[in-house]
Amino acid sequence: MNDDEKKFESGLAHFNSARFFEAHEAWEELWLAAAEPEKTYLQGLIQVAAAFHHQARGNLGGAQSLLAAGTAKLAHCPDEYRGLAVADLRGEIAQWVEILSRRDGCGERKPPLIRRNQMPG
Repeated sequence: MNDDEKKFESGLAHFNSARFFEAHEAWEELWLAAAEPEKTYLQGLIQVAAAFHHQARGNLGGAQSLLAAGTAKLAHCPDEYRGLAVADLRGEIAQWVEILSRRDGCGERKPPLIRRNQMPG
């Protein structure tokens, strides 16, 4: 595993452990040097991580804005990208957008996980 893969995996582990600021930081370093389409994909993940960081701190407006921006970036990605189930993540983000728009139930719901693709059979 090269250094970029290690940084990406570190960001993924941080995200899935609800350490969203740390995930953002790990992926941002990669994003700065990335070319398209990787750059847009990473920016989407960064914005989603930042959204959940804001949500955890009670900034629901900031979370909504960043989820919308991240969703727009991830909409351009295939359903499965870089070994991850992007379609599943988009679905969970859509549910969070609805929850945040109602401004209730945020505290009871766990943030999404970024899952690996399920291998057939």
